[in-house]
Amino acid sequence: MQKTRAFLKWAGGKYSLVDRLRETLPTGKRLVEPFLGAGSVFLNTDYDEYLLSDINPDLINMYKILQEKPEQFIADAQLYFTDKYNDKEHYYQIREKFNRTRNPYQRSLMFLYMNRHGFNGLCRYNKSGGFNVPFGSYKKPYFPLKELRFFAEKSKKATFICESYADVFKRLRCDDVVYCDPPYAPLSTTASFTSYASSGFSLDDQALLAKESRETAQEKHIPVLISNHDIPLTRELYHGSTFEVVQVKRTISRNAGKRNKVDELLALYKAC
Repeated sequence: MQKTRAFLKWAGGKYSLVDRLRETLPTGKRLVEPFLGAGSVFLNTDYDEYLLSDINPDLINMYKILQEKPEQFIADAQLYFTDKYNDKEHYYQIREKFNRTRNPYQRSLMFLYMNRHGFNGLCRYNKSGGFNVPFGSYKKPYFPLKELRFFAEKSKKATFICESYADVFKRLRCDDVVYCDPPYAPLSTTASFTSYASSGFSLDDQALLAKESRETAQEKHIPVLISNHDIPLTRELYHGSTFEVVQVKRTISRNAGKRNKVDELLALYKAC
């Protein structure tokens, strides 16, 4: 199966891991992803159905719009990908407009624009819920036409929802497979990791997700695969699962020379 890239740039995206994830994910009728992000696993697997969720409403609204009216959305989004809009002044004007408007369609167009023109594909909000990623200063940001059309076509098999992971787990069926890609646990207690939604994902959340996943496999007989940093904390949290370790390159560092490979843990709770 040929690998397909997501149309969004995404910190922590799983494109580089999809081959290993495909080998590790159990078979089932429906893949459920409570932490969808850019959707690389969705795009590179072949389940009959998908239940795809994320806590970020801008992300899910954009996916629903692309699913419902792909050609209109693509045509309108492409208007932002010209030399005129690729400067700091226009970027900050659009960012300010995005933070003022509540119109879902306009927000979706601007969300894609900022993803491709903002720094390093980051998705970050301040405590007031305002998008605050700085301008990226790229020579010619790529318009992902092919990737948008592929996503729109694949989304015919998908249902998109904006819910917490705990609520998503309540929707599970007996023929489901669950893949969880939560925000990374910090590599150290001093490591700073920013929230991509206005509410953060704490160490308590990491522990609760592990507990929910373990109980889902044991009591509902539904397999759950989780990916996270391979650190003593996650190995302790994911006790009772089967571990695999893969190396991935970090892409969040501002200095490309410091984007070293780190170990990623794949923890599979098999259906009992």
